[in-house]
Amino acid sequence: MPKVAKNKEPKKTSKAAVTIPIKTVLITQPKPESEKSPYFELEKKYDLKLDFCPFIIVEGLPSKDFRKQRVEIKDHGAIIFNSRNAIDHFFRICEELKIKISPEMKYFCITEAISLYLQKFIIYRKRQIYFGEDGTVNSMLEVIAKHKVKEKYIVPVNDICRNEILECLQKNNLEYSEVVLYKTVCADVKELLQKKHDMIVFFTPGGVKSLFENQPDFNQNGTLIGAFGPITTKAVEDAGLNLQLKAPLPNAPSMVAALDIYLANNSKKK
Repeated sequence: MPKVAKNKEPKKTSKAAVTIPIKTVLITQPKPESEKSPYFELEKKYDLKLDFCPFIIVEGLPSKDFRKQRVEIKDHGAIIFNSRNAIDHFFRICEELKIKISPEMKYFCITEAISLYLQKFIIYRKRQIYFGEDGTVNSMLEVIAKHKVKEKYIVPVNDICRNEILECLQKNNLEYSEVVLYKTVCADVKELLQKKHDMIVFFTPGGVKSLFENQPDFNQNGTLIGAFGPITTKAVEDAGLNLQLKAPLPNAPSMVAALDIYLANNSKKK
């Protein structure tokens, strides 16, 4: 987990701060290319101004550097994904090195949304794909235990985040290979952070790290914070920030759906 500067005296968000009109939201991801994105529907529905800007730049590890790790993908019968980046770069490496993935490979994903992203690379309905019920590592491990997978797992990670999935695998005496497939670099968003936003939404621990890299003296000061996924949630909390919106939720598997519910509730409180 990347270490980030903590707010020395994080201010507790008051009830009044939570119910103020939300007019500007900073989404720390690239702007959707499709005009039909549900994010744009949120803008119209709640009269919002959404700013999109990735806080991190993801760079794929060259195949020659992957080889140096001496991990044979074909020696593994299961793989664990905790992000879309991990999926993208796993299949990129396989394509570059002409590695054929067995149809019997088992895929374990931390959320349903991430599991559905696999459709970009494989025939979803013909593969063994599993995911946890509530988006936590523990729920995913329960699924792993249920299916009694004895194969060796491969766990793609980035260069800065040794995540809790690995710790849980160790505690449960499961055999696995950790492999770095991509690295993250903090983007320069200093100018954007000069602009006041009512809410900032994070999707990766690297995004939280980038916030403090760009603005070391960042003070939340009433800014609402949203986080997608348990690992990002932990990074936000470890940074000393007050978290108002967590996703996924049982009734909201995506950040857009969670935002919709949050904004609807916020509107009712006015």
